[in-house]
Amino acid sequence: QVQLVESGGGLVQAGDSLRLSCKDSGRTFDSYSMGWFRQAPGKEREFVAAITTTGGHTPYASSVKGRFTISRDNAKNTVYLQMNSLKSEDTGVYVCAATTRNLLDQRGYDYWGQGTQVTVSS
Repeated sequence: QVQLVESGGGLVQAGDSLRLSCKDSGRTFDSYSMGWFRQAPGKEREFVAAITTTGGHTPYASSVKGRFTISRDNAKNTVYLQMNSLKSEDTGVYVCAATTRNLLDQRGYDYWGQGTQVTVSS
């Protein structure tokens, strides 16, 4: 069973950095590719970044490419999202999820965390 808990969100100013963490309390973390998604108020949830089981493939949304970095530590059952040069449009609830299928299709993600709020003031 996969149980995901996010942390690291907060209120920051534009240009600041944050690192989000998502820890799995289960025993099969390294069997899953992991993704980060976000949902802004009044908008649909959107893909941010994903990482395969060994970290060999890391696709990003075009809006965050070059600013965000996804990584994972399988020994710690944790996936991270380093967010630099934050913009007001990055504001939203960030959620991590686990999948054994297509990284880019959120319909294929089997397990979801509760999310952590990121607010970027301009």
